[in-house]
Amino acid sequence: MNVFRCAGQNKGNYKDFQFWQQNNHPIEFFSPLVTFQKIDYIHYNPVVPGTVSEADHYLLSSASDYLGIKGVLDIEVLDRPMRLEGYVFSN
Repeated sequence: MNVFRCAGQNKGNYKDFQFWQQNNHPIEFFSPLVTFQKIDYIHYNPVVPGTVSEADHYLLSSASDYLGIKGVLDIEVLDRPMRLEGYVFSN
């Protein structure tokens, strides 16, 4: 608890503790490319630290839905424009 207390002490909206990072950088999804970059980023979040070896192996990920395999959650899969085919997530 002391870590959270210290993290929030110098923040203007500090009440008692701060649990998450205090930064807000909204990103406008102004194009299909930006939208799918963010979807891919989210899908690969558990892969990068080694939580899973493949994005679709993460139980609650929509990555499997985007591979044509029904996932655990009901989602609406967005159509990836043809010009984005082959786009690969990179760090």
